[in-house]
Amino acid sequence: MSGQEAKHLTWHAGAINRQDRERLNRHRGLTIWFTGLSASGKSTLAVATEAALYERGSHTYILDGDNVRHGLNKDLGFSPEDRSENIRRIGEVARLFTDCGIVILTAFISPYRRDRLFARELCGSDSFIEVFVDCPLDICEQRDPKGAYTRARKGIIREFTGISAPYEEPVDPEIRVCTSEQSVEACVQKILSYLEQKEFIPKQVKLVRR
Repeated sequence: MSGQEAKHLTWHAGAINRQDRERLNRHRGLTIWFTGLSASGKSTLAVATEAALYERGSHTYILDGDNVRHGLNKDLGFSPEDRSENIRRIGEVARLFTDCGIVILTAFISPYRRDRLFARELCGSDSFIEVFVDCPLDICEQRDPKGAYTRARKGIIREFTGISAPYEEPVDPEIRVCTSEQSVEACVQKILSYLEQKEFIPKQVKLVRR
């Protein structure tokens, strides 16, 4: 569809809005955007955070980089242009989930700051939490669960983030976790504490036995 054709489209609002859905869900809709190098622990943390939120009664969904490229973005490669389009599409999907009053967790390398900023603007800064999964490149290479770094070093995989393509670290993320020094449990607790502090989710009441 051309830009000219798009101008004639009209957005149709439903009878139920975001606030209605959030009241039903008993928590705010938001996007938790995990970014970091391959093998830094993004997917692991997203899964663990979702499980913790689910136990609290939150409505959640994960968008994982590999999973999305099996379907929605299977037509995209790894050139800078395709990487940006990959994140643009994910940002649009995350925006819809957020509008549904759901906690959407995304786990993508998303190497470019401008693309992450675009996703933030789509979802709204007050509903977007950037989690920088900070892990040194040498540690990520040691983990290398898919053997991707080994193939990238041999030139088999081209334009691989951290080796032959850049990764632009977040300048001022809402949350930074260091997976080479902190356990998964500690990282998840840091995220949950932030969500409670900012009132995205209700604080967990601890029962005191008498």
